[in-house]
Amino acid sequence: MRICILSRNPTLYSTRRFKEAAEARGHKIMIVDYLRCYVDITAHSPKVMHAGRALGKFDAIIPRVASSADAAYGAAIVRQFEMIGAFSLNASQAIVRSGDKLRSLQLLSRKNVDLPKTGFAHNLLGKDDVIKLVGGTPLVIKLLQGSQGAGVVLAETPKAAEAVISAFQQLNANFLVQEFIREADGRDIRAFVVGGKVVAAMERSAPPGDFRSNLHRGGTAKKLRITKTEREVAIAAAKAMNLNVAGVDLIRAKRGPLVLEVNSSPGLEGIENATGVDVAEQIITFIEKKVTENEAQNPQRKKVDA
Repeated sequence: MRICILSRNPTLYSTRRFKEAAEARGHKIMIVDYLRCYVDITAHSPKVMHAGRALGKFDAIIPRVASSADAAYGAAIVRQFEMIGAFSLNASQAIVRSGDKLRSLQLLSRKNVDLPKTGFAHNLLGKDDVIKLVGGTPLVIKLLQGSQGAGVVLAETPKAAEAVISAFQQLNANFLVQEFIREADGRDIRAFVVGGKVVAAMERSAPPGDFRSNLHRGGTAKKLRITKTEREVAIAAAKAMNLNVAGVDLIRAKRGPLVLEVNSSPGLEGIENATGVDVAEQIITFIEKKVTENEAQNPQRKKVDA
């Protein structure tokens, strides 16, 4: 197969691992910075352009679109590849939905996936209203635009919560207010879902003095055997977001596992190092299966020359 990896940086661990795993299975790989792509929108011959030429057809693409200001453009490039007929590991619409924290929580809620109590606000005259909504302090306040633990604040007291909310309002920012799960004790679970199955899971622990377990912020990780219920919740969350591949972040509460976030471009470094599972190979194997199925269902579609 001919596979395109859409990545801002070819030296990133995840990008390198996808390339290695695909080439080990005999596939041809091209790594392209999606922000350097542009599109030719034509009725009978849509194209994705890069460096002055059309990229041509691919059997599949692996989007590594960050949840940032670039996400909308990245998803548009993915959509153009889909129009040409390439199989996308995660669909463009699913990437957009998962990159929107509020929209993703609304979709999860609609599918009855258990979440921490959450409120959404922009401009509040009575700040105590949203504080009461999630059960009072301590609580967590999150900027919608943050990622990897940035823009996430723990407010221990009502006065601290009001001060943080006021600061976010001064920035004219939208934010989420979420209950703090004290019994989690600074730990959460990253379950890696591929094709409707949890292929690996790890427990992440926050560094001393912090409640955020993100590995980019000094957290540590270890292999974890999750429960059947946690596995089912992770799979349901990925399905609700229509993601073939997802990093589902769970937290253990007294009332059961709760979903914190669903990531459409989860990193491979932490999960592979913590668990020893070759997640990259499992994803390439999944792509092979889906491309074969699509060709069987659409025999008129010509296979891209290997």
